[in-house]
Amino acid sequence: MRYLLVDNGSLRAESILNLRRIAMALSGQENVEVIASSLLHSSKVSPEELDGQPAVNLERRLRWFLQSGIRDFTIIPFFFGPTRAILEYLPQRLAHLRGKFGHFNISRTPFLFDETDADGNGDLVSILADNVRDCIVRNGLRHPRVALVDHGSPVEAVTRVRNRLAEQLSGELDTEVSGLAPASMERRPGDAYAFNEPLLERLLVQDQWRDAEVVVCMLFLSPGRHAGADGDIAGICARASANAPGLRAFMTPLVGTHPGILKLLGRRLRDRLLPLE
Repeated sequence: MRYLLVDNGSLRAESILNLRRIAMALSGQENVEVIASSLLHSSKVSPEELDGQPAVNLERRLRWFLQSGIRDFTIIPFFFGPTRAILEYLPQRLAHLRGKFGHFNISRTPFLFDETDADGNGDLVSILADNVRDCIVRNGLRHPRVALVDHGSPVEAVTRVRNRLAEQLSGELDTEVSGLAPASMERRPGDAYAFNEPLLERLLVQDQWRDAEVVVCMLFLSPGRHAGADGDIAGICARASANAPGLRAFMTPLVGTHPGILKLLGRRLRDRLLPLE
């Protein structure tokens, strides 16, 4: 059996290195070898930025394993909810590999947020709450507003995960904050994708937000173009602050850099396995 921790992939070295760090730590925690492999993009990053170790995307790694006779795999999705990357794109690539190598066994663990596991979801909410509280203490804030921000998705079920987390996080923080709302970094145009609203840039200029201390709670797993220190979210906050001098926005750490992510991934790895067909 080969265990593979899989994210979407990034052209930023810090994202790849974070996935590797988590895979290595998870290997030690669970006493199995867990290999970091992204679906896309990461193989384009120079090995010089990756401690000399080239990134190998998932399909190529599976090909190598199949050529060596290994035919049993478990995918550990490093995604919050039911993304098409795992549920649609990956099965298409697996069908392509089966056309070349014949049948092999592959399954996946549940996503990080799993409707059937209230305790595991509570662990995820606790990570978010820890990150908000850390931001409050570090910046000396008192009863700030909180925006729980994800990338934004064309899949409404993914956005529902964010909204459920926002509801649970609001209950967890309770009187520690003065308000909490979910938001998206970006969305596709058209009414069909309006479920992503509000966009963060629009939320921050609304009444009760434009003159407030705001903790931007990052529903992102790894640093990169969107969630890095100089990424898109930081740019949105800077522009909003320039247009609303009373606004003070502070970004939390990322979910994938919190030590609790290992406990949650271990729980998912020991949970039921689901088919990937």
